[in-house]
Amino acid sequence: MDHLQTQGINLPRLGLGTYRMQGTVCREAVESALALGYRHIDTAEMYANEDAIGAALASANVPRGELHITTKVWPENLAPDTIRRSFDNSMKKLKLDVADLYLIHWPARGMNLPAALDAMMKLKEEGRIRAIGVANFTVALLKQAVEDVGAPIACNQIEYHVMLDQSKVRGYMAQKGIPLVAYCPLAQGRAASDETLAAIGHKHGATAAQVALKWLLDQKDVAAIPKASRQESQQANLHALQLQLDDEDRQVIAALPKDKRFVSPAFAPDWD
Repeated sequence: MDHLQTQGINLPRLGLGTYRMQGTVCREAVESALALGYRHIDTAEMYANEDAIGAALASANVPRGELHITTKVWPENLAPDTIRRSFDNSMKKLKLDVADLYLIHWPARGMNLPAALDAMMKLKEEGRIRAIGVANFTVALLKQAVEDVGAPIACNQIEYHVMLDQSKVRGYMAQKGIPLVAYCPLAQGRAASDETLAAIGHKHGATAAQVALKWLLDQKDVAAIPKASRQESQQANLHALQLQLDDEDRQVIAALPKDKRFVSPAFAPDWD
């Protein structure tokens, strides 16, 4: 498994996303992933599954130093004292003393971003967080965090897949050495049925989903966290790492329309 080095942490480039997985389904999915060799597990307080993940981590025979656990604070909890309470609750549910990566899940309109980041940096200074980052941040918000506040942003987690162009924000992140963690890397399952990707996969003895995932992971400073509750899907995503796309494949994928954003809630920032 390749890793990305960012702000003092080693981030496995392929992780397990857990959104909309809860209870026994979530616990068993995490246990399965860890048994297969996954070491990067992504969650958030909003997912209401940190307790299930904590149970899976507690039962797994994996040294803590090998694991990378990301969780996130919900936008309504971005006041400094609320961030600390949210973090404490997350750690209690995850049964952890230290989070590897703690993210602002979504920017909130009217938020005091400097104060929020300062609260997160204090937790980092206390040794309770190894690195901090953001999710769903635009270039303008990243500039505020990096240039105005001077926060050590370890990643920006955003929707990114073969159907969505993210070159604008990726360009800025590249300038600042900030990795991208792609959520919905399979376009919420739509990549699996794309005929163009399926044709490329057929050439390599792979699936369309594996092609879409490897296209992301072939890019510099990009990690991906596909959600997969079934062991077969988790294994297939791992096997995507062995796929070798050629220049022709990449040209064909580059020509696909890239204007499909599938996650855009009412409170989302102005992506443009």
